Amino acid sequence: MGIFQTAVAKVSRVDMSNISALLQLLLLLWTTLLAGTVSASARYNVVMVIFDDLRPALGVYGDSLARTPHLDAFAQGSSYFTRAYSQQALCAPSRNSLLTGRRPDTLHLYDFYSYWRSFVGNFTTLPQYFKEHGYYTYSCGKVFHPGLSSNNSDDYPLSWSAPAFRPRTEQFMNSPVCPDHGGSVLRKNYLICPVQLQTQPYKTLPDIESVTEALRFIDSRKRSRQPYFLAVGFHKPHINFRFPRQFLGRFPLAPFYNYTEDAVKPPDMPDVAWNPYTDVRSRDDFKHKNISFPYGPISRQQAAQIRQAYYASVAYVDDLFGKLMARLDLERTVVVVLGDHGWSLGEHAEWAKYSNFEVALRVPLIIRSPEFPLTQPRPMHSITELLDVFPTLVDLAHLPPLPACNRSSSGLEQLTCSEGKSLYPLLQGLGLAEEHVAISQYPRPGMLPTKHPNSDKPKLRNIKIMGYSLRTNYYRYTLWVRFHAHNFSRDWHNVYGEELYDHRLDSGEEFNLAALPEFNAIRQHLRCRLIKAVG
Repeated sequence: MGIFQTAVAKVSRVDMSNISALLQLLLLLWTTLLAGTVSASARYNVVMVIFDDLRPALGVYGDSLARTPHLDAFAQGSSYFTRAYSQQALCAPSRNSLLTGRRPDTLHLYDFYSYWRSFVGNFTTLPQYFKEHGYYTYSCGKVFHPGLSSNNSDDYPLSWSAPAFRPRTEQFMNSPVCPDHGGSVLRKNYLICPVQLQTQPYKTLPDIESVTEALRFIDSRKRSRQPYFLAVGFHKPHINFRFPRQFLGRFPLAPFYNYTEDAVKPPDMPDVAWNPYTDVRSRDDFKHKNISFPYGPISRQQAAQIRQAYYASVAYVDDLFGKLMARLDLERTVVVVLGDHGWSLGEHAEWAKYSNFEVALRVPLIIRSPEFPLTQPRPMHSITELLDVFPTLVDLAHLPPLPACNRSSSGLEQLTCSEGKSLYPLLQGLGLAEEHVAISQYPRPGMLPTKHPNSDKPKLRNIKIMGYSLRTNYYRYTLWVRFHAHNFSRDWHNVYGEELYDHRLDSGEEFNLAALPEFNAIRQHLRCRLIKAVG
């Protein structure tokens, strides 16, 4: 019996009332067929672009202050996901989760100091999967987080066909290379650091170097019949906000004063939920401003200047992104654009990431494929996670489908699988009404914000509490519970804080409803749902 006859026999036994299941069965069959028949030379190239600390501060996402013409133009032919979430608002855990398709709890990585292959399991990565299926894979810039969490090699040679490109100016990212207020001497490690390129080491910046190398790589592959997977990682808008000075001139300061009305920590926010933005405080232009620890506040002028610099940093990398897209053949290339997590700009009177709030977890996620030609941006409102990117790109490239990790076991036995879901059916217009959730988490060393240990970035040995956050269509529910770092277990009965926000009325997550008796039923329901989802 042929493959289509077999499929018809199976379909005839499906309950025809379950149309969604029927369509998904046929879609899986079609994807499997394509994976087996598409030749290497006919396959799409794949480009993944990662921006560091990028919240959806883009015009296409409705941000009127953004100046992102190139990302907005790219979105004209793309699907953009309006509710996409990171698994942890910290670079290394988020990126390793994205690139392995595993949650931080599976990788046992909540800081920067362990490599999953030697610490947990030899899990297959997204670029490795493409490499094993005939792709030439290459990394430019910050894709994996550098250091121990990627074996000090960006996971080469397992993930990449050649050593990853790291800009030589990357070594100066936290060096005192910002001009003083007179503009003549480079001796400051400022948070806000607009520069003239000719004053910088090697007269350039890391992201400029990365794009230059990516363009060289694209040109070098034009005559090759082998498809490629290219990952480009931008450092900005990660602090410090060091960018060419001309981009600051695009943003008058006045609109950033009234960005949010939040001036102090909300009274019903649990102390354990607060991040004291220690990295912002440590910079030369802020550490002598007498900002009280841990709750601040920062002055209105300082707040406006930080926001202005963040948006200027986004405009800077948008300009570089335009140069990258101009060189691609979008008729033969799948492109995914995303941020590794968000960044607070004064919401709840907080700054930076390091939390379980919407602003720290929500990211842009934009997917463009020649298979789905569009003439205008297509918003996708289903809740998605960065975990979903790995299986989605596999399906868009029509490679053999990535298995789902087995929830009945620890998942450690399956070296090649994903804890996320493929978004390919959504791009096909299937399952749009299905409800999904996002699970994120953040560790703390104790109930109160501290400098030592750093409660924004605790090391594994210091983690005593884990905050788990569930995002549904209507609610965000967060539970802070006892965590045992020696065996990675949690005690759901030992609770240090609880949060419940109704996004239908409170998209800014300003009013914690967890203690109100009229919300007890939904709180209990969401708690059970969270515990079941985390496992």
